[in-house]
Amino acid sequence: MPSVVPSVPQARPWDVHRLPRARGKSFLVTGGNAGIGYFLAEQLAGTGAVVVLGSRDRAKAEDAIASIGSRVPGAKVKHLPLDLADLASLKASVEALGLDRLDAVVHNAGVALDRPPRRETADGHELMFATNHLGHFALTHHLAPLLMATPGSRIVTTGSFAAKSERLDLDDLQSTHDYQPKRAYARSKLAQMLFALELDRRLRAAGSTTLSVLVHPGGALDSLTPSRPPIHVRTTGERLSRLPLGLVVQGKDAAAWPAVRAVLDPGVRGGQLLSPRAFGLRGTPRTEPLWNHIADTTTAARLWAASCDLTGTDPTFTAPDRVRRARRPGA
Repeated sequence: MPSVVPSVPQARPWDVHRLPRARGKSFLVTGGNAGIGYFLAEQLAGTGAVVVLGSRDRAKAEDAIASIGSRVPGAKVKHLPLDLADLASLKASVEALGLDRLDAVVHNAGVALDRPPRRETADGHELMFATNHLGHFALTHHLAPLLMATPGSRIVTTGSFAAKSERLDLDDLQSTHDYQPKRAYARSKLAQMLFALELDRRLRAAGSTTLSVLVHPGGALDSLTPSRPPIHVRTTGERLSRLPLGLVVQGKDAAAWPAVRAVLDPGVRGGQLLSPRAFGLRGTPRTEPLWNHIADTTTAARLWAASCDLTGTDPTFTAPDRVRRARRPGA
């Protein structure tokens, strides 16, 4: 009698329109009051999780919370005052979270300047590098205890397609000598991507269950983005005029999908890069092979050391179980 081979259940393909429930979990989205961050927060709120919008602007955050509440019945969304360009304020912001655990943080907030002059923060750092990279680097340091207290927590970092053709100048990380705004922006996003992968290597070496996942949203246009007044208003004329571009790029609602998957998909692994399926520009999220230059461990390690010096922080994780064993008498 022929033997019967039991069937192996197949994992259901990831569906951006049927997200898993996440009731009881807490997620922090930096820059969650506008753009891609808003749609990321709206979609995560639909899972039943508590979603915290990290934002400098309370009025805009309140508008975003009201908009999400009008579309997601029972949404649990709140605002956290957060200024990534002010390094000294970040510890107090994390303390104000009022949480004893954090299931995921999405490093989404960003500044993009398109013309001179070069601008600096109060700490003397170039504004885009400070906000996009250094602020998130330091924020991760302050969030580490909450993330370590949450088995399987995730740190999701938003990179950019603009970083694909750039290289870091480790001798001029802050564009002091040759400031070109678009290049400075792309390099700040490249720094974020290198950080995310170096963080994953350090988490694995520490035996931590926290994952560091990298995403990039592809191409996103306001004219292809659904209206969310007063946060974003799209006219019919704008939508119709840009419809042909929908074959190449997408709206900011769809651009949020890679980060949503990075937060929620149980099959996601640390060190992965998630991006839109069609040429990295539009479509449902998929895992993409790492670009060669973001997998450069030497550059990443040097950037990490420089970031520690510039921020006075070091987001190094130690797995709680290892800490307990180390403290055990006779260990």
